[in-house]
Amino acid sequence: MLVCHCRGITDRQIRNLVREGATSPREVARATGAGMRCGGCRTNVKQVVNDTLAREHEKTATAAMPNEVLLPMA
Repeated sequence: MLVCHCRGITDRQIRNLVREGATSPREVARATGAGMRCGGCRTNVKQVVNDTLAREHEKTATAAMPNEVLLPMA
């Protein structure tokens, strides 16, 4: 989906930047220019960044948890 019409930036491009290490809408704006021209997309850029950060955090937390806990036999 096109997020920034002025710069032609998509949600996919923003998600990829977050996966590569961007942690804020400001970092995405510096890398792509999204939100720096008219500013109409800033809310959407922020939403995509926050959603992606939350999903990546969830994946990391889930991967760190063991599937089952083995208790010692008494």
